[in-house]
Amino acid sequence: MPSALEGLGSRGVSFVVKLGGMAIMLGRFVVSLKSIFRSFGLIVDQIYVLGVQSLPLIVIVSIFVGAVSAWQAAYQFKFIGAPLHYIGNAVGKAVVIELAPVLSAIVFAGRVGAGITAELGTMRVTEQIDALESMGISPIRYLVMPRILACLVMVPFLVIFANFVAIIGGLVVSVIGVDVSSETFLAGFRNSFKMGDLINGLIKAGLFGMLIGLVGCYEGFHTHGGAQGVGKATTTSVVISSVGILVFNFIFAVILFRI
Repeated sequence: MPSALEGLGSRGVSFVVKLGGMAIMLGRFVVSLKSIFRSFGLIVDQIYVLGVQSLPLIVIVSIFVGAVSAWQAAYQFKFIGAPLHYIGNAVGKAVVIELAPVLSAIVFAGRVGAGITAELGTMRVTEQIDALESMGISPIRYLVMPRILACLVMVPFLVIFANFVAIIGGLVVSVIGVDVSSETFLAGFRNSFKMGDLINGLIKAGLFGMLIGLVGCYEGFHTHGGAQGVGKATTTSVVISSVGILVFNFIFAVILFRI
């Protein structure tokens, strides 16, 4: 029992240390924003690498998110005897408020968060970050700030695309598989659409993006142990980002979408 308590205590201490380290890195990121124009080229490069190159994957995932949402909505409506012309309402609400922001962020964390950690972790174990510091170049300004800012900016843009593509996927399934006309589906979507829902979803997406970038950079900067350490840090980054997205999504739902 004492050993179990000691293990639990050490994990708790490690968790608090990690939170504190991320808070410090976040503060240094905020301070580095004063050099945003100086790093404009680096930011644009990261926007392309992290955001634009993620678009095909987001589109593929969103098509099937919308499709399965429409199919499941039709199944539930038939089960409870509700009219099928409400499918557009149900798919629109589910996609705009929850599915597009959350699933896009989790996919982004798997692709981009892991990539950031692997790249920076490799630089750490090969002492490239130490070399930057020895040359008087701030690693936060040169490596962290462009990546976190790119994630913060691009995840909401990817969610906008995800919303559009998912609605198209739901529309196609409704017309072909459920025998609901496109006019009926789109009318239901228009009736249920609220600009506030879209804005709240984009706010969540931006915060998710910042979380993904921050976790990826922190884990990369604190990688040790060679190639094995890089792999462990990459896995840890994806796990923390994914769990954090789900936890913060519940918090945002309570705050932003009051009953």
